Amino acid sequence: MRYSAQNFVLTLRSLALSLSLFSLLAACSTSPTGRNQFLIVSPESAIQQSSGAYNQAVAALKEEDKVSNDALLESRVRRVAGRVVTAAITEFPSSKNWDWSVVVVDDDEVVNAWCMAGGRMAVYTGLFAQLKLTDAEFAQIMGHEMSHALANHTAERMSRAMAIQLGLLGVNAATNGSSGAGQSAELLAQVALELPNSRVAEREADALGMRLATLAGYDPEAAVTLWQKMSGLDEDRPPEFLSTHPAPNDRQARLNAMIPAMRDLNPAGSKLPATVITIVD
Repeated sequence: MRYSAQNFVLTLRSLALSLSLFSLLAACSTSPTGRNQFLIVSPESAIQQSSGAYNQAVAALKEEDKVSNDALLESRVRRVAGRVVTAAITEFPSSKNWDWSVVVVDDDEVVNAWCMAGGRMAVYTGLFAQLKLTDAEFAQIMGHEMSHALANHTAERMSRAMAIQLGLLGVNAATNGSSGAGQSAELLAQVALELPNSRVAEREADALGMRLATLAGYDPEAAVTLWQKMSGLDEDRPPEFLSTHPAPNDRQARLNAMIPAMRDLNPAGSKLPATVITIVD
């Protein structure tokens, strides 16, 4: 169809209406950290949609025979992550009802971990093979990733993906008279997982993750040694964890500056009991 002046006006009206709606919703949405968030996908919807995406991801890993059967590593993941989950539930009681679960992915080439809305997590064996993590460093990783879910960053990324989709659908409707089928809820959650977090979200996850790991009983100084190890990996092949977690030059300095306040949270370093989490096998 020829792109006429009338089509152009319809496009502008469609986009203007979408932007107005987005702005209204963003102004009315506040994160657990007190920050205004751009949310057109509710946290509850993000949890529901992430469930389907997680099941698809696990099914694909099983088909590729990528799910680890290392019982010793699974026990370590269950113990450390379980303690951090206990801290998360203490700080965010609503997360007690989450489906806390983790799949250990057998891939020594991938240095990565993630946590979807609702507590569904993945840990790649490359973290341990390449970084030789201490339990405290692993706790920092899990605290950071859980914090993204707890602070509604999953819903935030899904909202960004949805906004892009709706913008494209608005143009398509004005030019072709059709909105299209759109992405499935699970696909939207998968796309959101690949989107990088904003620098603000990363800083929130740094601080909150450090807090959770410290409350769980792990040394907050491990946050600094973790990123020192991260920065020492092959610069020609940056790890997945770094590609989706931008590390500005001041990151280690900021983390280091937080250590004294974090130590005050748990001076004795008392370990919390581990919440039972499901290990996907």
